[in-house]
Amino acid sequence: MVTRGRLFIQTPGPTNIPERVLQAVARSGIDFASPRFRELAAGCLHDLKSIFKTEGEVFAFAANGHGAWEAALQNLFTPGDAVLAPTTGRFSAVWAEMGRKLGLEVIETRTDWRSGIDIDLAAEILGRDRDHRIKGILAVHTETATGVRNDLPALRAVLDQLDHPALLVADTIASLAIEEFAMDDWGIDAALAASQKGLMMPVGMSFLALGPRALERTRSAQLPRAYWDVQFRLGDEVYRWFYGTPPEQLVFGLREALDMIAEEGLDQAISRHRRLADAVRAAVTAWGRGGALEINAINPHERANAVTGVRVSEPIDPEAIRSITRAEFNVALGGGLAELTGKVFRIGHLGDLNEAMIIGTLGAVELSLKRSGAAFGEGGVAAAIDRLAGTG
Repeated sequence: MVTRGRLFIQTPGPTNIPERVLQAVARSGIDFASPRFRELAAGCLHDLKSIFKTEGEVFAFAANGHGAWEAALQNLFTPGDAVLAPTTGRFSAVWAEMGRKLGLEVIETRTDWRSGIDIDLAAEILGRDRDHRIKGILAVHTETATGVRNDLPALRAVLDQLDHPALLVADTIASLAIEEFAMDDWGIDAALAASQKGLMMPVGMSFLALGPRALERTRSAQLPRAYWDVQFRLGDEVYRWFYGTPPEQLVFGLREALDMIAEEGLDQAISRHRRLADAVRAAVTAWGRGGALEINAINPHERANAVTGVRVSEPIDPEAIRSITRAEFNVALGGGLAELTGKVFRIGHLGDLNEAMIIGTLGAVELSLKRSGAAFGEGGVAAAIDRLAGTG
């Protein structure tokens, strides 16, 4: 089948890339040892601090988000260290698994993959750790597999109440420039992110922001590291900032993306994501009146503004819905992962996105539901429009 028109990439990442960023990337390289490139790269690292809302150090890697996970673990921990890993979905579980492979003792807590971190259970585990064997908490802010947003300030409050020295390490891959996040004000010791979500870029760059306690830990942590070593990356040499040849074209794109966020305003970008997410949730709620669909994240205050997991019951096949939207309407949706395979499809609503694109996406999903013969409540698109218009 031949499809016309633009592809709507409504997965939770990678996201739609703005034309300005694409044009910035499609440039010839320059001498990375030149003052021109040094100023460009330094400006990007500096401006990322305002996105993380930190006065700490920000490091960049030529890697996807999994690379940022490993960079955080390699720089902050020593073989045999215990870390608490609250897993609320597939990605937090994979991060925990990575920790085990690197020789850490991972204390994993699990939820039903429909709700956020069990703060009381985390407090209980940390409270029993009187010898402070637990050296860090690995917390995913937005779990894209489930559409759940976790309460990071609540974890910091637990650590402060217990006077526990564990580092709070936050995965903001699917929340940076999408959700409210204030690294320093929230007491986050380290935060990591990737280029292909709220930063509206191609896949290929990831970032690690370190506060003073985390940076100090990098001096004594003993997991083997070379490319990931942030101590090597400190200093004034561009070569060291990237541990070799910089990914120049991605840095060009990053500069443009940061400029676009600044033009819109970070707070305004976060508000836009919330507004569009509310529209998607209104549509799914309307569809759910037919009895076969519902939002996967049970608690409204934990519903992420980057992605909505749509949980289905038999006889609806979420993969059939995804197949129809992709093949017939040129709209790509996310599927269920691990324990949620065959139970959910996911609508991404993050990055370079506006109201018309959301309405178009929801229209394609509603049309696909009709084509599939699914039992669903009518009026999802209308409910989204009412929410965007302020009447619903």
